[in-house]
Parts: sequence; C-alpha cells; structure tokens
Amino acid sequence: MQLVWLRNDLRLDDNPALYFACQQAIESKDAVSVVYIASPKQWQAHNESPRKLGLIQETLKCLRLKLADLGISFELLEVNSFTDIPAVLKAYCIKHEVSGLHFNREIPLNEQRRDKAVQLAVSRLDITVECYADDRIIHSNILSKQGAVYKVFTPWYKNWIQKLFDALPEVLPPPKAVSSPLTATQEISLSAAQVFREDIWLSNETEVLALLDRFCRRKAEGYEASRDYPAMPGTSVISPYLAIGSLSARRCFHQLILSCAEQGLHLGEAINHVWTRELAWRDFYRYLMLNFEHLSRGENFKTEPLARAWRVDTQAQAAWQTGKTGFPIIDAAMRQLLQTGWMHNRLRMLVASFFCKLLCLDWREGEKFFMEHLLDGDFASNNGGWQWSSSTGCDASPWFRIFNPTTQSEKFDKDGEFIKRFVPELSALDSKSIHCPSTEQRLALNYPEPIIDYKFARQQALDFFKV
Repeated sequence: MQLVWLRNDLRLDDNPALYFACQQAIESKDAVSVVYIASPKQWQAHNESPRKLGLIQETLKCLRLKLADLGISFELLEVNSFTDIPAVLKAYCIKHEVSGLHFNREIPLNEQRRDKAVQLAVSRLDITVECYADDRIIHSNILSKQGAVYKVFTPWYKNWIQKLFDALPEVLPPPKAVSSPLTATQEISLSAAQVFREDIWLSNETEVLALLDRFCRRKAEGYEASRDYPAMPGTSVISPYLAIGSLSARRCFHQLILSCAEQGLHLGEAINHVWTRELAWRDFYRYLMLNFEHLSRGENFKTEPLARAWRVDTQAQAAWQTGKTGFPIIDAAMRQLLQTGWMHNRLRMLVASFFCKLLCLDWREGEKFFMEHLLDGDFASNNGGWQWSSSTGCDASPWFRIFNPTTQSEKFDKDGEFIKRFVPELSALDSKSIHCPSTEQRLALNYPEPIIDYKFARQQALDFFKV
C-alpha cells in the first residue's frame, strides 16, 4: 500500500504527494490510502482558529468523497500533539503493510522536526519515505550572487521573477483513479472545530477552483485599482483556501497566466502582474521562516537588542480586540474579523499599525489574536505581516511610518460604506462625519470616544520607537 499523509494540502489538484503516490500505485498495481492526523492540543498551542478548523473539517468531508471516487481510502486519526505522530504513523504502516509513505514538505520549525521524527521512525521499517516540494511557487532556496540569504524583499523578488522567466513551475493535474470507487463511511469530526460562515466560504475543491477562475478572468485586470478599498469586492478572497491547502499557490499563478493569455497579454505581463507580487510576498515570508529558525520561535526578525519594552495596557488591547476603539475604520475592521473570520488586507495593515505604533503594544499579542480568529490564519504570512507593521521584521515598515486611521478611512472608504456595514450604529452619519464623529454624535449613537488622542499617541510612538 502507498500511504499519503495530508496536512495543509487538502486537495486533489497540484498535490505532489498524492499524484506521485497514485502514479506509483498504478504502475505496481498497489492500493492507495490517505490519512489526516488531527492534533487538538498542538492546534491550541499554535493558536489555530476554531473557524479555520471548521473549514478544514468540511473540506475533509468533501475530499473524502472525491478520494473514494478514485478508489482511495481515507482515514482520520487523532493525537494530542506532534510528538505523538511518529508512533501512530509507524503503527499504521505496520498494520496496513505500507510500502511507501508520501507527504509534502512544511516549513515552520515544529513541523520540520515532526517530519524528521516521522521519517526516522518509518524508515526503520524498510518503508520508502518520499517528501515532496513545499507550497511555495518557487521552492528552491533563492540566494544572492554571493550565496547569501536575502533579508530584503526587492532584490529577492527580482531574483524570484527571473526564475519564473527562466522556467515556469510545474502544476500537476489531479491523480487518476487507482481502482474502482469505494464507499466513504467514516464520519469526519474535529473536536476543536466551530461553525464557519458557509454562505461566504467554500469547502468543495471544485468550487474553490471555480472561484479562482472567476477572479482571474473577471477581477484580476482591475485588481491594482480596487484592492485597497474594503467596500469593493476587488480582492480574490482565496486566502483561506491557500491557508488550508485546498488550493495551491502554483495553481493560482498558472491560472493567472492562462487568463492573461486569453486576454491577449504576453507571459511577462502575467509574471509582473500586481497579484503575482502578492503571491511572491507569501513565498517570501515562507523563505524567511525556512532560513531563519528564530521566526518560528516568536522572536523579532531583527536580532539586535531593542531599546524599549512594549507597553502593557489591557483596557486598550481589549477595546482593539472588540472593535470599540472609537476609530470607526479600526472598529469596522475588527468587527469584520470577529463576524466573518477574515479581514481586508489594507485593514490588516491599519489595525496592526494602530496596535503596534499608536498603542505601542507587543506585536506578538496582535499576531496571536489574529491566528485565534482568522479563517485564513497562516503562520508565516501572519508573522511576516505583524513584524512588518511593528518595524521589527525583515524589510519592515520604517519605525516612523504611522498610519493615521482617520485619513486612511477618508481615503479608502470615502463614503463610509464599509464602516456602515460593520459599525451599523454609525450608518445614519454623513460621509464626512462618519470617519470621526463628534462627541455629541457619539453620545447619541452610543459609540465610544477614541481611546487615544491621535496626535499625542503619534508623538509618543515616535519617541518610543526612536533609537
């Protein structure tokens, strides 16, 4: 039997481990089985969102049926933590007479250590262990001409782009059936999972691929112009599917190339597309985590000692968490997160800047809160984004760059449409006052006063961050 161990790669399409396991099974007339190992205590330690686990649960239900149609059995196993997995997989391999174990590489440090322990345990059984490429578009380790690891995005990105011109990444099709269809009988239930918004998010891979296709064909052309406006449906909204692996980044890039070609655009325009650059940032944060282990330990990327200690203000932190800061755009963004499990990307920058710069609170507390609530919580990207916002990260926002939430609101939500959607108590205000209601309006609408004075907080932050 060929055994495929799924983790953050819950798909048939462009899944190297599943594809090559099935190829090998067809050639040797072998069976294929797939396992997914739930680890509730590990998820809790990693601050995984219950909503994200809910999406994983429903995605597994759909995937189980698709696998059964291909003659591939599926089994859900459960352990407490990663340290329990080697013994469980070893026992499974012995029981089912597994001859080959296949899985796709993961980048964070805990996952790497887990996989090495599994390889050691299983290889002692004279079982072939095949570890395939991770989930980056370009998974080779990009180095400078001097052979050094990049610490700045722009030169890394130029190298990344050149590699795409040199050779496009391979995108694998779904595997072929290995036998006649099976009957899927096991119930799929993850103990830590909670209900997510099924009216918003998709758990069926076919529908996810259709969503990607619609974005590339209909929205990608206007993405650069509309992506910063949270009231507009200008973004791809595929981040949850990348986070759990029901969609691959390579497939995203490939689909963009196809759509650009259909519109008469040449390959270079797809490679240099602004959305490709967003996919590159995802690759870059994974590249950093792969090359700098201390990022997986929750440490600042910049390893030099900091001349400051983050402030502690539990009341301000609680106001930020609950969307009650008194700054409408900040509160709307946080309420969007709490209600949907997702937040518009520009708003992620705004609320992170507010947290780290204007409140001077530890970025790790904000990173943790995001992971606990985001449906698309992704360790590498979330860590990279928060360290960028707090000026502690690689190629981060300058310490003196501090967003003004009111002017940002006036610029990117001019008519207050987004604010009205998530802070409905302000919906009667005009397009000018909604960005900064008067004291009288706040009293009448039961909306809180700002928890900080922006000008004072900005100067305090400049003093705080200045070395």
